[in-house]
Amino acid sequence: MVLYRLPLMILTLSLVYIFIAPDEPFTFKLFFKLLPMIVIILYAFRIAPENKRCVHWFIMLGLVFSMIGDATLHWFLIGLVAFFIAHICYAIGFLKVAKFTKRRILAAIPIGIYAIIFGIFLIPALTDAGEQVLAVPVVAYIIIISLMLLATILTGNRPAQFGALLFVISDSILAWNMFVAAVPFAEALVMLPYYAAQFFIAVSLYSLIEQDKRIVW
Repeated sequence: MVLYRLPLMILTLSLVYIFIAPDEPFTFKLFFKLLPMIVIILYAFRIAPENKRCVHWFIMLGLVFSMIGDATLHWFLIGLVAFFIAHICYAIGFLKVAKFTKRRILAAIPIGIYAIIFGIFLIPALTDAGEQVLAVPVVAYIIIISLMLLATILTGNRPAQFGALLFVISDSILAWNMFVAAVPFAEALVMLPYYAAQFFIAVSLYSLIEQDKRIVW
């Protein structure tokens, strides 16, 4: 069931939310938004080892806080805080199995450049929109999601890296659409990579098992 049915269910529920679920009533839409994350969390729990270590619990906790962020993002600052905590959990979890090689550390340079450039566009847009109060939380969020992406690169774990990159893409489109300029098909362009990001982060739990065995806690 884990290898076939749950991923298929995640894909189906994601497509139903993005392309089929009606916008009203809001609670109905929200219910369908959370369903893929519920199944992703179940999937993560099923593929993680029975003797779960610190890395596994932190990543699964990140998935839970991400779902809380999904449920509260219509109160933007509350949702942002929930996702901020989720990325802290992800970053801690992945750093537990990180290997600090020179080549991997160099990835901090393009990640940092992207974060700075994106912030240069985003912060003035927040000011122009009269949302100066969000500037500090948004900058903090850019920093933590960039750190989370770097943490996955330091692990050398491909599913984790792909998931983190998709997360950055999803959040970048979301922020650009909200504060800078309207993005065509924004809902699909945000949610498709978002659900895929969470799925691949969950998938990484399986391949982190062998890495975790080499770690002394």
